[in-house]
Amino acid sequence: MSQLETIHSREDLLALNEAELEQLCGEIRAFLVEHISRTGGHLASNLGVVELTVALHRVFDTAVDRLVFDVGHQAYVHKILTGRREQFDGLRTFGGIAGFPKPSESVHDAFIAGHASGAVSAALGMARARTLQGKDYRVIALLGDGAMTGGLAYEGLNDAGASGEPLLVILNDNGMSITPNVGGISHHLKLIRTKPGYLGIKLAYRRFTGAVPGGRFLYSLTHRLKGFLKRHLVGITLFEEMGFTYIGPVDGRDLRRLTELLHYARELQGPVLLHVITKKGDGYAPAEAAPDRFHGVGAFDMASGQAPPARRVTFSDTFGETLVELAREDGRICAVTAAMQKGTGLDGFAAQYPARFFDVGIAEGHAVAMAAGLAKEGMTPVVAIYSTFLQRAYDMLLHEVGLLQLHVVFAVDRAGLVGEDGETHHGVFDVAYLRQVPGMQVLCPANQAELRRLLRRAVLEMDGPVAIRYPRGGDGFLKSVCFQPVLREGSDVTLAAYGTLINQMLETAVALKQQGIHAEVIKLTQIKPLDPAPVLASVRKTGRLFVAEEVVDAGCVANDLFAAVESAGIRAAVGKRNLGDRYVTHGAVQKLYEACGLDAPGLLAGIREVLSHEA
Repeated sequence: MSQLETIHSREDLLALNEAELEQLCGEIRAFLVEHISRTGGHLASNLGVVELTVALHRVFDTAVDRLVFDVGHQAYVHKILTGRREQFDGLRTFGGIAGFPKPSESVHDAFIAGHASGAVSAALGMARARTLQGKDYRVIALLGDGAMTGGLAYEGLNDAGASGEPLLVILNDNGMSITPNVGGISHHLKLIRTKPGYLGIKLAYRRFTGAVPGGRFLYSLTHRLKGFLKRHLVGITLFEEMGFTYIGPVDGRDLRRLTELLHYARELQGPVLLHVITKKGDGYAPAEAAPDRFHGVGAFDMASGQAPPARRVTFSDTFGETLVELAREDGRICAVTAAMQKGTGLDGFAAQYPARFFDVGIAEGHAVAMAAGLAKEGMTPVVAIYSTFLQRAYDMLLHEVGLLQLHVVFAVDRAGLVGEDGETHHGVFDVAYLRQVPGMQVLCPANQAELRRLLRRAVLEMDGPVAIRYPRGGDGFLKSVCFQPVLREGSDVTLAAYGTLINQMLETAVALKQQGIHAEVIKLTQIKPLDPAPVLASVRKTGRLFVAEEVVDAGCVANDLFAAVESAGIRAAVGKRNLGDRYVTHGAVQKLYEACGLDAPGLLAGIREVLSHEA
């Protein structure tokens, strides 16, 4: 009999005996592999936390207690155990369940969690709110060790440790973020893992003093002696220095031990850190052998672990190849990434130029500030970073790079809608925040051939800060290099766009021609500084302007173009289509284009509205 199919509530989980729980964990792993092989998603991280998540749900009630994930890609087991198992065929699809915790989806999801290192801060806020309001619930932050390469984690830990608030931080330590972790904290955790015997001594001592008359007094009296012996025999951890009661490390596969320690931690007053050793990809051989490949994976063959062989060349691939070529020509060129070596296409650069390659961990602000230091001393740093993660370094863009107008090149990957990862990962804000930086130059290749040319220009020919933004995935049908703004001549309406969205504009122009409407299509290759002259020349002829962008409305290019039209004294009917003032949900990119009106039919509707108005 399947144990997983019997779990409909926490009570069902609590009713299982040890043998049945072991069977359940095996079934959850099989369920994850089977479903993610069809839908894609984050596999390796979830396989590693099966027993830990089951133990958490046996000790805590997440309908009442607050479980905050960091990062949320390890929340699939939590979703399975909280009533969403039957919805996994729609995981990360439009209208289906999200790949990250989402409070609007379930009462069991305490907080959104798509970016790393913020869980302790959010959890501490919840704990303080509980105390101030006199409520009774537990707060748990599940923190991956990869998130501890980010400085925000230490800000949260530092404050939480000093707060005295009852709060449990679980350190899920698998030695990985997406790729193996880097830096001093990784070394510190490795040292802690070699000293597991101390936990047994600590618990035995506590049980002994709790069982004898006057035990509490004895425990208090010997506390200082214990601290002295610990410092000299096993050393004190960073977490204890911060004010946490440290428990661990404990084997993340040992469900009975995990449950025991969670019960123990639950009853302690004050901040507690439980250190759990897990293995990414645990229980599925292909994921154990290549946890980085199975971190975020598309559909694959369940038996072999192999993905379908056909894979188009992506913008990230082309960026990485081009940067290697440029580095061969110029020894000043360095590559900087924040724990995204593979995702940004830098594997080749790291292999060929290891001395000029810097992976700083999940620390985007540090990455940008360090790149500024490199640039100040004569190097040419190229910071390869996803748009959604560059948001975290906004202050450094303004202060460290912008103030001194340093020549740092930002390769802004995953610009625009990225698809199944949803709200927390769409790159739809960078146009607004990059164009705010004085002196920043923003380039927008429409295809990979243009990316090659523009990257060379940005690195070797331009000065000051430069950003090149490009999407996830591959080319549309426009594959040739064309830096002339007019792609298609017309007399009835001007259509303007940049990046790969120009493909939809060209497609729309073809559809308009079939209706007897001749559209002129203008491609903007550089949007900061913005040269409105080609658009103004076209609008003088057509009297109508329609601009489409794959970004939020605030700070969009269309508003600047409309202002330029008005300043030039041109009477014109204008319209725009973008993502508005909202967060966009998850789903396949084409489905999101349809939902947001950025596909050809949606653009046609917007253009018809402009055509219906006289200038």
